[in-house]
Amino acid sequence: MYQHNRLSKENNIFKKFRNLDYVLLICILMLGAISLATMYSTDGGEILFHTRSHFIKFVIFFLMMLVISFINVKFWFSLGYLSYVFVIGMLIWTINFGVTASGSQRWIDLYFINIQPSELMKIFIILCLAKYFHRMKLQNVNSFYAVIISLIIIFIPMGLVIIQPDLGTSLLIALSGIVVIWFAGLNHKYFFYSCLISIISLPFIISFLKPYQKLRILTFLNPDRDPLGAGYQIIQSKIAVGSGGLTGKGFLKGTQSYLEFLPEKHTDFIFTLFSEEFGFFGSVILLLIYGILIYRIIKIGSISRSYFAKLFCYSFGTSIFIYIVINMSMVLGLLPIVGSPLPIMSYGGSSMLATMIGFGIVMSAKTHSEQSIA
Repeated sequence: MYQHNRLSKENNIFKKFRNLDYVLLICILMLGAISLATMYSTDGGEILFHTRSHFIKFVIFFLMMLVISFINVKFWFSLGYLSYVFVIGMLIWTINFGVTASGSQRWIDLYFINIQPSELMKIFIILCLAKYFHRMKLQNVNSFYAVIISLIIIFIPMGLVIIQPDLGTSLLIALSGIVVIWFAGLNHKYFFYSCLISIISLPFIISFLKPYQKLRILTFLNPDRDPLGAGYQIIQSKIAVGSGGLTGKGFLKGTQSYLEFLPEKHTDFIFTLFSEEFGFFGSVILLLIYGILIYRIIKIGSISRSYFAKLFCYSFGTSIFIYIVINMSMVLGLLPIVGSPLPIMSYGGSSMLATMIGFGIVMSAKTHSEQSIA
């Protein structure tokens, strides 16, 4: 009897290994390798702090993702509301006792790592809303009660992040939540009316922005108005991307980065450095890897039996797409600078932790794709 149970457990583990999406795993590993090479370049061709730290975090979080993938998707369903409330508590703690850097109070110091709860909320708001809509009939999704509850779930963390202040991340959290509502089946007219109201109220909203936020918008509209001040970052970024040409200047040969013309080159502007060194063709390959990764996430959602897993995968995959578009548009001067990291590529423990948790839950949906949730 004991031997039979042991063999059954071993077969179950092997079955989970077989059910892993290896295309998705390869894409994640490829992005990790590219990000490490790019981080090595930001450190001037030496294994310094950013490269070592990024490597350690990637290895730890990748292994954590594998552990998450073997846990039944029902467990992540049960954590939907609890995880959301926990991160809300972290955001409240951050406002009162958080670590301040660059004028914002965004981090919690855990001694071995600084956690940015707003990055975690990008994932757990999807988890929470996916659970909320799981048992809801389609006709009830458009009810006044369901819409109001959904908006409250979105606006609470959004408001707490704005207080830090971090307008860019708060908007990304809102977009992550809106994506879930979209896939849940909310009538498109609500999105149309919301966009219309937002456009009409834009002048009113701008009047409440802080001076540096208004400056970012003005700089986006005309970077040359202050080329050595507010417009310096975006001007240098566009010069670096353009100078890469078709094939790039070569690994460790980017002049804009090595001559320190590129600020924040290891975080939000890491695509600028990559594009300068590997050019248009390298950027296309990077986008292709991201495209395959997003396709696999959506594919996993399509084969999942539970509606919760479908909603999470569709929403997480779309959110990854949005983060990529916003980051690349930002460094190319197509959007104002909002402080949006490029998934896996950008340096930052909280961003990578949140992204890997998301990948882990997606992989859990794949290894338990036949699992239905009542």
